[in-house]
Amino acid sequence: MDVFDAIRQRSSIRAYKTTEVEEEKLRKVLEAARLSPSASNRQDWKFIIVRNRETKKKLAQAAFEQTFIGEAPIVIIACGPEPKTHMACGQPAYTVDVSIAVTHMILQAQELGLGSCWIGAFEETEVKKILNIPQEVRVVAMTPLGYPNQPPSHKIRKSLDQIVCFEKYV
Repeated sequence: MDVFDAIRQRSSIRAYKTTEVEEEKLRKVLEAARLSPSASNRQDWKFIIVRNRETKKKLAQAAFEQTFIGEAPIVIIACGPEPKTHMACGQPAYTVDVSIAVTHMILQAQELGLGSCWIGAFEETEVKKILNIPQEVRVVAMTPLGYPNQPPSHKIRKSLDQIVCFEKYV
């Protein structure tokens, strides 16, 4: 599968098989994050891998009762340890850097036949309590990871004409 195929075929998975994710596949997903670009090459991220059933259930509750999160074999929590660093353009570096890394992970997962779902709806303070994450560290995203137990969903996307401008914003 090439990158464009992974992008085109990827969809948010909200049902997972109980099949465990092979360690070599998990490592390849994590390696994709490690190799992703970051502001000034700071690589300012930390990923927590959760396999414990009870912990996953607590994370699902912290994510507004999205129970499918707890049913996946793995949940990856993506953190930005240095939230005070900003890029020259003014954007917080951790949100951009961690988002790029998570995107690399979910595309690698797709290529490996694994499903994922970007989770941004969660109570950050609860996630921090569950996982003993220091107060100053920000939780950017979570994603369940496992073998899909549902067909890919059809994605409706705007046309390029609706989202692209040339030379200036119009």
